[in-house]
Amino acid sequence: MEYSPTTALIVVDVQNDFADPEGSLYVTGGEETLPFINANIGAARDAGSVIVRTQDWHPEHTPHFAEDGGIWPHHCVAGTWGAEFHPELAGEGPVVQKGTSGEDGYSGFTVRDPETGEESPTGLEQLLRDRDVTRVAVLGLATDYCVLDTAVDSARLGFETTLLADGTKPVNVEPGDGARAIAEMVACGVNVE
Repeated sequence: MEYSPTTALIVVDVQNDFADPEGSLYVTGGEETLPFINANIGAARDAGSVIVRTQDWHPEHTPHFAEDGGIWPHHCVAGTWGAEFHPELAGEGPVVQKGTSGEDGYSGFTVRDPETGEESPTGLEQLLRDRDVTRVAVLGLATDYCVLDTAVDSARLGFETTLLADGTKPVNVEPGDGARAIAEMVACGVNVE
């Protein structure tokens, strides 16, 4: 990836609950992405690019969780170890938290009311527009959920968007979900490296 001051690197949800084998919603191999992610953070920093980290930041109870009617186990509850960034993740740039009021927070750009489906912005788009960003690179966890929705939203909003596939791992709730997510991104105009 060629970084520049008009490029943003979006590091999606590299948090303990996803990237640590002890996490409640561990993405198999999630921790293996860290050297690649950190190398890209360094390259982006050196080029003067914007670096943004997204962070699931859920309340104790939310319709997002299985115990409250959703599909996911308890994860990334605000202020807990699971919600913290993985300790090996390079600490760079602003943080955009999502799901803070119980919304489904897959995309770094939008959150969705789990009952009405109504979407609202997180502030990420405005942050990038304020910094004159035109190109976006996306990596992190997980390929078939938060990375997928973040990359698709980025392309939909008019940013030239690239998925850095070596910096992602899928959940694969169903076998092949990760590959299908990449195909969906490509169909939505996302470049894949």
